[in-house]
Amino acid sequence: MSGHNKWSKIKHKKAATDAQKSKIFGKLARMIAVESKKAGGDVSAPNLRAILDKARAENMPKDNIERAVQKGNSNETESLESVVYEVYGPGGAALVVDALTDNRNRTAAEIKHLLSKNGFELATPGSAAWAFSKSHEGYAPTSMISVSDADGEKLSALIEIIEDHDDVQDVYTNAE
Repeated sequence: MSGHNKWSKIKHKKAATDAQKSKIFGKLARMIAVESKKAGGDVSAPNLRAILDKARAENMPKDNIERAVQKGNSNETESLESVVYEVYGPGGAALVVDALTDNRNRTAAEIKHLLSKNGFELATPGSAAWAFSKSHEGYAPTSMISVSDADGEKLSALIEIIEDHDDVQDVYTNAE
């Protein structure tokens, strides 16, 4: 008699989608707060406007957006700073990990731990960044590298693990 309780199925599905939305909204709120602090709360500043548009595209509630802008303007907020980590993944693919953190040392240790559990380590600064060009959208690969199917699966698993970290905003790769 499976399927007799429709509500429990809906409840579990809703919990999973809500958790995913919460993670996205949290990352966007951090980005908005940092850019709001840089722009002095001016919502017409280009960088803040771009992130606000991104938040609206993800259907982030207006109240959450306004709260994040206010958080960036208040004096009691912790100072979030942008940190970039570089990694060489499976098949020699370069990865650039863009993170926002309030504690540089903690985040570096956690990223190192995630990488070492999967058999990788942080690269020295500048060793993987040469393969990317930075724009207002993020990092775009300037040279692409092809990886085998097995390495591609390992790479996508590694990217997923890194993106699940709370401080990580985006992970960019030059793999095809």
